[in-house]
Amino acid sequence: MTAPELLNEPLVTPPAARRGVPGLRLFGMTAGLQRATLILGLSLVGVFVVAAVFAPLIAPYGFAQSAADGVDFVRQQAPSAEHWFGTSVRGEDVFSRVIYGARTALWVITLSLALSLLIGVPLGLLSGYLGRWPDRVLVLVMDAMYAFPTLLLAIVVSIVVAGGRSTSLGGVLSAAVAITAVFVPQYFRVVRNATVAVKQEPYVDAARVTGASTTRILFRHILANVTQSLPVIVTLNGSEAILTLAGLGFLGFGIEPTQAAEWGFDLNKALSDVSNGIWWTGVFPGSAIVLVVLGMTLVGESLNEVLNPILRTRRAAVPATAGSEGVPGEQDAVDARGKDATDV
Repeated sequence: MTAPELLNEPLVTPPAARRGVPGLRLFGMTAGLQRATLILGLSLVGVFVVAAVFAPLIAPYGFAQSAADGVDFVRQQAPSAEHWFGTSVRGEDVFSRVIYGARTALWVITLSLALSLLIGVPLGLLSGYLGRWPDRVLVLVMDAMYAFPTLLLAIVVSIVVAGGRSTSLGGVLSAAVAITAVFVPQYFRVVRNATVAVKQEPYVDAARVTGASTTRILFRHILANVTQSLPVIVTLNGSEAILTLAGLGFLGFGIEPTQAAEWGFDLNKALSDVSNGIWWTGVFPGSAIVLVVLGMTLVGESLNEVLNPILRTRRAAVPATAGSEGVPGEQDAVDARGKDATDV
């Protein structure tokens, strides 16, 4: 084709790349039971977040309110139209405390995970990239913290941070810092090991040769390539944060009941009610813990199966193997063609 003919050819414009809604691609990568698990987990987490955000609008009473219109609530009253989940031994509405307890849990989860990421990820990057004595010191400290029993470490940190005072903000902050001390070593180990694996890659060497600073190399070139597994860890750690917060409250190291509602504390106070046949003071806070932890765990496991390349490869290999084995007569036809070719 000559040059004039090329000029007369119509230009074909490639179709513009379509941008999907963020998050919907995950649903496209799931199917069957895995998709149902992801939807169930997201539904439970969504209900939890809505209850936490709109707690003042959903709860009919305050979390520490034990009277209305000058009339005290009946203590340990069974569930009724006035009190859907009954009342506690202190005369508080159990439904209101469960709803406000979701707000407390959401605050603690958000603060603890944010602090863990802000501390653990940069330390892991520095340790893995610099190496030498900073790496040895940080690994030693983090391994010591990681070897500590998680709940015991959270109790010690909570006592040190709270200082014997448990205000609304102070109680939430001390619980968040206590849980942060448990999670920081996990993020440090994951990011540090990934950084050690990628710091000798050609693109990192090229950035180093061009004179890029250490900060730019860490946060521009390495960070994006070592954080693929963090969303899964964050989701699973959210459920662990709920259990740790409930453990602190159950043991009496959490938040005072007059400062904020907390499910673990309510379970502790419901222990003496069980022997008297008063089940509602413990069943509803305990059910809230179970459902939230279940939802976050289902989301985390589903994300792990979607984002983990090893599991994704295994799932893709199984249908391919099954398809090749399930076509009747295919192998016989191949053998027959091979035999005919040999005879010829």
